[in-house]
Amino acid sequence: MDDLFDKLSPLTNLAARLLMACIFIVAGWDKIVSYAGVEGFMRSLGVPAALLPLVILVELGGALALVVGFKTRLVALLLAGFSLTAGTLVHFHPGDHENMIVFMDNLAMAGGLLLFVQYGGGAFSLDRRLQRR
Repeated sequence: MDDLFDKLSPLTNLAARLLMACIFIVAGWDKIVSYAGVEGFMRSLGVPAALLPLVILVELGGALALVVGFKTRLVALLLAGFSLTAGTLVHFHPGDHENMIVFMDNLAMAGGLLLFVQYGGGAFSLDRRLQRR
């Protein structure tokens, strides 16, 4: 059975990168189309709204880099840190069950991303292609 998993590893790595990137693509795009509202929300949390372009870059740019497997380890580390920071700032409310579920989703995302930090982008990644040159 291990042989089968080893053979599927390049495909599962690619699928994992694509699935992991989905939430960041949607979140980054939503921040672009709802820019003013997101600025106000950030201010209400005590986060400078001037950081919004950086947040969008991390989410959307990081997700696209993850999809193609470019600088996968670094991007995954940044996205994991972002997930932990955003989850803590926005959703860590121990008395609020719904927010705590979303907070735990952020923890799970960070955990999955840390596997890319460890293993990289895999066979179907720009990193691998650039490494061969």
